[in-house]
Amino acid sequence: MSEVSKTDSGFVVEAAAIARAFEITEEQVREEMRNGLIRSRSESGAGEDEGRWRMTFYRADRAFRLVVDAEGEVLSRGSFPVTPRARSSVRRD
Repeated sequence: MSEVSKTDSGFVVEAAAIARAFEITEEQVREEMRNGLIRSRSESGAGEDEGRWRMTFYRADRAFRLVVDAEGEVLSRGSFPVTPRARSSVRRD
């Protein structure tokens, strides 16, 4: 299986690709995603970026980004520092 697969509901990124980017194990990726320590964002391109999708994964002070085409072929990848966001807490009365 390639790093990114297209499904009927979007794209699936292999845990191994995220693990390599953050230098952690695949199991850590799965656990941290379940616990909200790794967050993700997916954006579809517009204008000259039509037909491309950008998927960004955030962990602590690092981000990992993949840009893929409509078939899930990786066009570019990168990792860069980010300012950590505080985990939001929702108050329910």
